[in-house]
Amino acid sequence: MASTSSHRGLGVGVGDAIKTAANSISADSQTLIADIRKFLPVLREVAVDLEKVNEGDHKVKQLEEAMIELLQTSEDCACFSSALVSVGNTYQLTEEPTDFKKLLEEEMLKLDSLSSVPQNSALLRQFKESVWSVHHGGQLMPSDEQEDIVMTGTQTNLLNISCPLSGKPVIQLADPVRCVECKHIYEKTAIMQYIMTKRAGAKCPVAACPRVLTSAKVLCDPLLLVEIEEMRRSKSNQADRSIEDFTALDEEG
Repeated sequence: MASTSSHRGLGVGVGDAIKTAANSISADSQTLIADIRKFLPVLREVAVDLEKVNEGDHKVKQLEEAMIELLQTSEDCACFSSALVSVGNTYQLTEEPTDFKKLLEEEMLKLDSLSSVPQNSALLRQFKESVWSVHHGGQLMPSDEQEDIVMTGTQTNLLNISCPLSGKPVIQLADPVRCVECKHIYEKTAIMQYIMTKRAGAKCPVAACPRVLTSAKVLCDPLLLVEIEEMRRSKSNQADRSIEDFTALDEEG
């Protein structure tokens, strides 16, 4: 009996240590990802400047390829970090040696199948739109399939723009979290209370989403805060442009 109690106590201690280490590495990864994402607008600005002086084509293409590589690096880093946190949150000490490498690889494989590809990133679309608009202002930019699509600075990788439980806009959430599987975003306090109430049957509260939630699957992944800040800046820039448009109309009147 004492041995069982001692083993359980050791398991809790080891589990807490692993969880703490995983969260620490995740925090470092989030800083790295944020630095990468902050550099992407610089690539876009350089590409636009090159296009303005008619030095685009090859150089702009190189910048676009560099952006794709950075987006992929950011996604890979986020996948690794999320997998590490997930393993840390669900780890339980057993009598058999734990193959952490296998656990991490399995979790990364699961998350990788759910991650987005750089070519579909809103940031890459904004890069292409900015370059296109230099010589085609006001015209729709054709997609790779030659279909007309509208590129706007408000496009985002976030699946939902408000918490389905609290109703608050994502950019106003004090403690946002995201499901590692369906990628929907919630206010942490609201979703944790929801999971506790529903227990084993806690389906994602977003309409038509079939995912079943657990506390281990809902976390603040490395990209979430970065993407929310990008959305916040995008909305701010859009508001500034609207004010400029109204000011111009008043001056013309």
